[in-house]
Amino acid sequence: MVLFASVVVAVVLFVVLFSWAFQRRLIYLPSTGAVPPAATTLVDARDVQLTTSDGLRLGAWYLPARGPTGTFTILVANGNAGDRSLRAPLARALANQGFGVLLFDYRGYGRNPGSPSEEGLARDVRAARQFLIDEGVPGNRLLYYGESLGAAVVAELATEHPPAGLLLRSPFTDLASVGQIHYPFVPVRALLKDRFPVAEYLARVAGPITVVYGTEDSIVPPGESRRLVAAARRPTRLVEVEGADHNDPALLNGDVLVQAVVELVNEINRNRPP
Repeated sequence: MVLFASVVVAVVLFVVLFSWAFQRRLIYLPSTGAVPPAATTLVDARDVQLTTSDGLRLGAWYLPARGPTGTFTILVANGNAGDRSLRAPLARALANQGFGVLLFDYRGYGRNPGSPSEEGLARDVRAARQFLIDEGVPGNRLLYYGESLGAAVVAELATEHPPAGLLLRSPFTDLASVGQIHYPFVPVRALLKDRFPVAEYLARVAGPITVVYGTEDSIVPPGESRRLVAAARRPTRLVEVEGADHNDPALLNGDVLVQAVVELVNEINRNRPP
């Protein structure tokens, strides 16, 4: 019995130490290969660089708005995997609606320098926003779009730099909640370095918010996304994509998703002071 107990304790300690030391490799899954030039993937897009507050230079693609004066520009914050080239179909679908789009890669993604962390991604998204402001995009014509982990990134940004609107695709209440679902025997909340408390952020965001989720999401359970509606400071529109899993095309550039962006912009325009 003593030997068995010792083995169990050793295994638990190993799991805990492994989880602590290598957790960011489980959270952040970057593509480190070369990203193709913007023009080969998106018509009228150009390659640009973002400069972070700690001096990193990040690759990005910028597609200016092609619609009438006053059209919105959408800052897209990626999820935890791949690089910006995977979001090209989304950018193309949004551009077809007349929107401008900025796709960028976090530090450590797409051959960018640095290593990803919660603090680092906060710096990266601020560099993305500042680029758009410097390009002449008015803050009241800027929409934040966050995909999964990116929803946490833009929600935090919105607490400091409010956008015209916020669209969160497959968001979670906080990272620990999702981690505990996937690793039920690990004390995730006690070990986690990067917390991404989305629900706390939304309680401080005053602008219009739309949450889009898939009813069959196996990565971020639908209940996680639905709970954000109660956490938000103001009434939040909830859009479900029936039968969609986390990485299905319907949640990348599907009609329901794109229409949710259009309807969010229509809501902003309806409520804009004359």
